[in-house]
Amino acid sequence: MKKGRGPVGDVVDLRSGSAEALFAAEPETELGAPSRGAALEALLLLADEPVSSLTLAELTGCPEPDVVSELLRLSTGYRRDGRGFDLREVGGAWRFYTSDTCSELVARYATDGRQARLTQAALETLAIIAYRQPVSRARIGAIRGVSCDGVVRTLVARGLVTEIGEDTVAGAVLFGTTAYFLDRMGISSLEELPPIAEHLPSFDSLDELLESQ
Repeated sequence: MKKGRGPVGDVVDLRSGSAEALFAAEPETELGAPSRGAALEALLLLADEPVSSLTLAELTGCPEPDVVSELLRLSTGYRRDGRGFDLREVGGAWRFYTSDTCSELVARYATDGRQARLTQAALETLAIIAYRQPVSRARIGAIRGVSCDGVVRTLVARGLVTEIGEDTVAGAVLFGTTAYFLDRMGISSLEELPPIAEHLPSFDSLDELLESQ
């Protein structure tokens, strides 16, 4: 069959069974993007959550080893060029993150009163839960010195914290951080959190304080 011109001609060729020959001659046509790297960048920018290399391979129609190789190439290139973002694998999936070299700027933006995503109270409460989980509202309140019910509800609503159990003795709900929290922190596990837990009061000292009142 004679090949037509433009998109319509290509569709006719595909339906006539000449797709293999077409893709062999133009390997990037099936991507719907100028290159494999461009295709991966577009998909990762669209995704709300980290995407596995297997999913990216299925979406692009490329072998997974080739996709991983391209992701590593892109990540290396971003760091080499001093870009303001980086491509990292966290928990077996890939996503874009702001570069560590821009951490001061990002921190300033995040804590600006007009741009803050979480209040200071919420950040303090989140830190306590992250380092002391599983933990109840009562223990969080004891550490902060104020009621934390509303703040905890906010953190739960934002998907950063969730109920992970119940204190069998006191019957209180216990809270812990979520996979989304790890994702937003750019880490794979709680073991990768910065070592600041020693600055938080221990539960033993809290119990002694509560018993003395």
